[in-house]
Amino acid sequence: MAKLAVLPERERGVCCAVELEVPDVRAAEIADVLKALADPTRLQMVLALRAAKEPVCICDFTATFDLSQPTISHHVAKLREAGLVEATRRGIWTYYRLAPHLPAPVRRIVEALG
Repeated sequence: MAKLAVLPERERGVCCAVELEVPDVRAAEIADVLKALADPTRLQMVLALRAAKEPVCICDFTATFDLSQPTISHHVAKLREAGLVEATRRGIWTYYRLAPHLPAPVRRIVEALG
């Protein structure tokens, strides 16, 4: 049987603030990344970009997910807003890749996926 933790004595009506490890701004940035990854299509896109040797054309995502181009563009925009992907235009084509300089905590999240 598990040993019960000893709980501290408390005084009624007296609360103590909990020390936070991450500043509010950083917590909001991490939450934005997690929100972007919370969608199954966007999660799959990030995994595909992580594994890709070259940037991926948006038309390839359209073919892969059997979704309309505007829907794919919406998903990619969410990933860009979260700082997860970068885009390069060549003529009428737009190519995406995982952002190369992700902050270390975000890189660890991406590496832990899948």
